[in-house]
Amino acid sequence: MLFYRAALPLSHQTLTFVSGLVRVHRREIGTPWRALNPGQQALLVLVYLRKGEPFAEVGAGFGVSTTTCWRYVNETVELLAARAPKLRDALRKAKREGMAYVIIDGTLIPIDRIAADRPFYSGKHKRHGVNLQVIASPDGTILWVSCELPGSTHDTAAARIWQILAALEEAGLIALGDKGYHGYDQTSQRVITPYKGKNKPQSQKDANRAHARLRGPGERANAQLKYWRILHKVRVSPRRIGRLAKAIHVLQNYETTAG
Repeated sequence: MLFYRAALPLSHQTLTFVSGLVRVHRREIGTPWRALNPGQQALLVLVYLRKGEPFAEVGAGFGVSTTTCWRYVNETVELLAARAPKLRDALRKAKREGMAYVIIDGTLIPIDRIAADRPFYSGKHKRHGVNLQVIASPDGTILWVSCELPGSTHDTAAARIWQILAALEEAGLIALGDKGYHGYDQTSQRVITPYKGKNKPQSQKDANRAHARLRGPGERANAQLKYWRILHKVRVSPRRIGRLAKAIHVLQNYETTAG
């Protein structure tokens, strides 16, 4: 456990991993001196992402200014996000590892916006936010996280924008999605969704139950992302949320496999 005024539920391996990225980056850009060493910067960033506290509070805890805290976080998030896999790479790897299917799901990340920001208002969720598309393995491991789109974007539209269907076809994989993706794949061969409508025949009800059982574990992926409290309600620019989510994807998977 790491400690920052209280226990931080992360392993020392994760701290070492992030510290290493910061140390290499400083060497590459030739930074002579900073207020915090690489290990302290890494811990500051992990605290910010895990606890979701404002920059001023996190910075004060480490004895640095709000501006310096902001700069440290943005720098480290970029280093982490750069390690997140691209969509096609993630799907090809899933195919090589023998996955029979993947799970596709959309999630809304709430943001601190005013009512005038209409593109970010999700009528489905009744709040402002950004849409992220997440692809997970059958056991719920995060495989890929998209960049951000305004919260008003429907999951089907988001999937088209990120060309998920083409990537699935290229990798030779199928994806299970919820009813929000109904009609996205006209052939229903790559993106499989539950049957819709009332008074369905028993065969369709059985198919829907089987579909739900397969998708269930995969839905853990979004819960894993939101376990990092920074994504509970983001106060930074919405245009940075995709990078935050990608950084958390890298950290979450590292913590799971090496932590």
